[in-house]
Amino acid sequence: MLEFIGQFLTLNEIAVIAMFVTFIWMLFRGIPVAMALVGVSLVFVVIAEVFLDPYRSFFRDVIEFDRTGINYQRLSALSGRIFGSTVNNPVLVALPMFIFMGLMLDQSGVAQRMMQSMQKLFRGLKGGLSLTVLLIGIILAASTGVIGASVTLLGVMALPAMMQQNYSKPIATGTIASAGTLGILIPPSIMLVIMSDQLAISLGDLFMGALFPGLILGGLYIVFIVVYGILRPDAMPAPEKTEEVGWPVVKEVLLAVVPPMLLILLVLGSIFAGIATPTEASGLGALGATALALFNGRLNFKVLKEVSRSTLNTSGYIVGIFLAANFFAFILRRYGGDEIIEGMVLSVFDDPYMIILFILFIVFLMGFLLDWIEITIIIMPLMLPIIQGLGLEGDIPSFGQVQEPVVTWFAILVAVTLQTSFLTPPVGFALFYLKGVCPPGVTIADIYRGVIPFVLLQLLGLFIVFEFPALVTWLPSVAYGN
Repeated sequence: MLEFIGQFLTLNEIAVIAMFVTFIWMLFRGIPVAMALVGVSLVFVVIAEVFLDPYRSFFRDVIEFDRTGINYQRLSALSGRIFGSTVNNPVLVALPMFIFMGLMLDQSGVAQRMMQSMQKLFRGLKGGLSLTVLLIGIILAASTGVIGASVTLLGVMALPAMMQQNYSKPIATGTIASAGTLGILIPPSIMLVIMSDQLAISLGDLFMGALFPGLILGGLYIVFIVVYGILRPDAMPAPEKTEEVGWPVVKEVLLAVVPPMLLILLVLGSIFAGIATPTEASGLGALGATALALFNGRLNFKVLKEVSRSTLNTSGYIVGIFLAANFFAFILRRYGGDEIIEGMVLSVFDDPYMIILFILFIVFLMGFLLDWIEITIIIMPLMLPIIQGLGLEGDIPSFGQVQEPVVTWFAILVAVTLQTSFLTPPVGFALFYLKGVCPPGVTIADIYRGVIPFVLLQLLGLFIVFEFPALVTWLPSVAYGN
């Protein structure tokens, strides 16, 4: 058996494949991500130290095996280095601030006010409620970035009204789930903060570069709802009795929309104008969201305590995965995993653009099984040397200002692709967030059917960004060029 396998794979390649397969198997067994990463890493430390090294002379006769260099002395020195490099990373300071900002904004009552006022504005249109949900989703995306909170909030506010107005269950649930996931792409985004750290590129470039793709995706959703409402008016009926929309309704909408728009201007505008770094802007955003909650009479000690605790839990969860993923990556590299993966990817196609499409296809498939955090932290650093070695620097416009235009463009492509991971079963978290707040009668099958057209729209948005990389690199060049 070993001789047969040895005709195709080295022992190092078998170990690398086994590490990923074991990790995915542990996730399906319900083991938390951080524990699964550490557990797999420790198992393969034992394999390298106890089983492979003493018998490598035997394995070399059967299957090629290179010494991993793994030992307990290396690991004892590694722990402090991994922890120190993670907690002292200035980019990650923005992470808890943006999480706090999103959670506090959800408590401020801003979304409820927007929902009530926009319902009156669009109530006479077929698909008016869906348009309301999408517009609120775009605004929340640019001011929160917390997917679970956005999907749950939109589901609680909009789904009962949609059901009461006889909306099709798939279109209602699909609209809510897709609108709630825009926060993972439209800045400020937690995922972009993590990508900036993992790829060692400017967070400001990523924020500016993601703005147009995110708005394009939101625009595609809106166009789809309008066209669908024309073709299938029975799926999104207008209410039978509507009142005339006058200035009082418009005024109410403006009063509801202006405060979160000012918060977006405070955060993204300060970055765009060069007044604040993304890390500093995260603090401004947290302060602004707290001020909105105070202005709306929603701020009290209980809310502050709950938001702070949730921020700590979410931040600790992500940092725990960071530490575990760094340990996993170290063991993977000792087995030669980065060179093995790079060789496998580069051997598939010769054309650099086909290689990028192949990587995006792999990321899309992994979104069916893994969450975006695992994909971003584990896979992105492995893909970085591949992208940097493709020689596309002259093809991707940098306008003389973007430092890493190819890597920035690739990161946004992956971000758009990873947005599908929230909507694709069986691990699409947005689907389960929404199912948890659905009224009786709405099944998980309704939600699955509802997200299919929006996943296709996401792939269309991905194609647009792939064909026109200037959509990513132009805005950062303007912001930092001035």
